[in-house]
Amino acid sequence: MNKIIHIILALLLPPVAVFLKSGVGKDLVINIILCLFFYVPGILHALWLITKD
Repeated sequence: MNKIIHIILALLLPPVAVFLKSGVGKDLVINIILCLFFYVPGILHALWLITKD
């Protein structure tokens, strides 16, 4: 159930989902940059991080 919530959050607010998954670090910075330039790559990056485990 927790993974489903993370996926929904990744679709709506990708940086928040990445923060909850991996904390403050390079993944969060990369995701914020992707979301600032183009929103869809930020979503894809967040979904990739959440589902890779």
